[in-house]
Amino acid sequence: MSEELLRLSKRMSELGLCSRREADEWIARGWVRVDGKVVSELGTKIYPSQKVTVERQAAAEQSKRVTVLINKPMGYVSGQAEDGYQPAVALIKPENRWPDDPSSEQFHPTQLRSLVPAGRLDIDSVGLLVLTQDGRVAKQLIGEHTDIDKEYLVRVEYTKPGKLPDSELKKLNHGLWMDGKPLLPAKVRWQNDDQLSFTLREGKKRQIRRMCEMVGLKVVGLKRVRIGKVKLGDLPVGQWRYLRPDERF
Repeated sequence: MSEELLRLSKRMSELGLCSRREADEWIARGWVRVDGKVVSELGTKIYPSQKVTVERQAAAEQSKRVTVLINKPMGYVSGQAEDGYQPAVALIKPENRWPDDPSSEQFHPTQLRSLVPAGRLDIDSVGLLVLTQDGRVAKQLIGEHTDIDKEYLVRVEYTKPGKLPDSELKKLNHGLWMDGKPLLPAKVRWQNDDQLSFTLREGKKRQIRRMCEMVGLKVVGLKRVRIGKVKLGDLPVGQWRYLRPDERF
């Protein structure tokens, strides 16, 4: 079977070298070689069997890109400002840096350039939000084939008499449908009388709130406490820290 041509930027993303946006930047700068020859034309297509390499400048620039963890307060949106609400990135300034941040990274305003959320957290939810300049991190967390799980603590009220039946708790773990599709299996268990722990591998819009509604639960508080192997830990609300070099999602 003959090989199909792919856009060079798409192939670079597939190889885990960078994001597509970074790939286009590097191609335009003449930092990308295919089979040893510099390719500087955007939109170039190549065969998957061709060898792609990048110049050292690209790796050096990529190593300067930062990833930041913030404990997002209620009332902030994850991405672009909307309806008069500020984006979480507005909190990334020196005075809000966690004093106990173990990273030796120095803050510089250029780190705010292209610092985007890798995933969303609703305006009325709090907890761990990742903002990154690194396309590889974004792809890892929100790419099509990501399998990184996220853990939430969810305070709930049961809207019917008595308490939530075990059969409904089982449905939260597996068996609910949303937007015409079955949800992936989740791990949902009681933490105490009014708080559930949800561990999910997908992130549909307002998914946990909608899941809870389906079984008669009302969400009164929602906090994300972990993404993959990275935990919110002691990071105070409204403060941020750098992702450490030894931390991996």
